[in-house]
Amino acid sequence: MLDEIYQPDHRSATKRRKKRQGGFTLFEVTMATFVMAMGISTSIVGITAGFKQLDVARNITLSSQVLQSEMERLRLMNWTDIAALTGSLSVDLESVFTDDGALAERFTLVRTVGDVTGKVGEMKEITLQCSWTGIDGRALSRQFTTYYTKNGLYDYYYTLARP
Repeated sequence: MLDEIYQPDHRSATKRRKKRQGGFTLFEVTMATFVMAMGISTSIVGITAGFKQLDVARNITLSSQVLQSEMERLRLMNWTDIAALTGSLSVDLESVFTDDGALAERFTLVRTVGDVTGKVGEMKEITLQCSWTGIDGRALSRQFTTYYTKNGLYDYYYTLARP
């Protein structure tokens, strides 16, 4: 009999729980919306920055290929043709890259050839600079420098090493 007196009424507890689970307050909904908006806006900023970096990496690779291609073309030239090159000249990429006209529109290539001090008539310094504009409007460039010697680089160093 004593147990019956102290047992709580389960039906009234269930009714009380249902009243407390009515829904979210306006403040809770506002805070959840604000947190979600912040998460979405920061992810958009991160994705945009990622796309810019992806564009820079892709263009650096393409410009390196352009530079390497021109460098290899110069290596096939003989000393007489290299010696005739002087000063700075813009290279026509449309004639070099005939398969990809869009490449010539995006990149500019400037070749600068000069004599090495103290080695006039024997050695040339050749600098190639490839420039382009990134997706964000920044001007970017990459450059390669090489030396070309009369009778080849190895012949030049071997003749210096002989007594």
